[in-house]
Amino acid sequence: MATRIQQLAQPKPNHLCYLDRRSVYWLDKLPPERTGSTTKIELTPRWSNLCKSKKFYTQIIASPIWEVSEWALRAVPSKRVCNLAQPRTHAAGWQPDRPLLVPLSRASLTAVASWRICQLAQAKRKPVQEESNRRSKPAPVAHLASKASAHIELLASPKHEHPKFEGERSVYWPVSRASRNYTASPRLHELSYPKERKGLFEGYNPYIVSRAARSASPSPRIKELCLPLPRKCSSK
Repeated sequence: MATRIQQLAQPKPNHLCYLDRRSVYWLDKLPPERTGSTTKIELTPRWSNLCKSKKFYTQIIASPIWEVSEWALRAVPSKRVCNLAQPRTHAAGWQPDRPLLVPLSRASLTAVASWRICQLAQAKRKPVQEESNRRSKPAPVAHLASKASAHIELLASPKHEHPKFEGERSVYWPVSRASRNYTASPRLHELSYPKERKGLFEGYNPYIVSRAARSASPSPRIKELCLPLPRKCSSK
């Protein structure tokens, strides 16, 4: 039997030696091998019932002749049933529908219109003054045709150029002598250089203390806030 020292001297087993480990729930031994090819699923009674095809019931057409029972033949209707079986009466003042072709009476067929009725049957005539009548006279066709042709000719003619229009500028512009002999100033050279784009914190040193911060003096309130709380100070 090995002693305690020999037992402790044995190396610990390496549980991470299985490179094809697929789960994190086992560390000391391999999972049991599966004998079947796929996982078996057990259907519940409800699932098996839903898997079945639906049954189509053929509609049974009843006979148009209904058999009346013996009790129905011997039944005696009550007073209320007899009252409900009566047809509804028309409302007071109801008149039957008027026919489409109403027959005219003999008096209407032989009636003669009076002079007043013939006068009212004439269309009304609006009184027109002489001036408005002259204005409303239609113009002759030849005069309208000449006006239309003159308007078409006016629209067809091209627009005239403005009197101050100087024409298109030449593509070749002459450069003056002063522009050719001009020397740029240092400021223009400085402005002609492109801008230097730096990163957000490029060239920034967070440990540099400014001159104003070094020469600043704290206020009495800041000195008061820097002191520890009296209740936390231990009395010696």
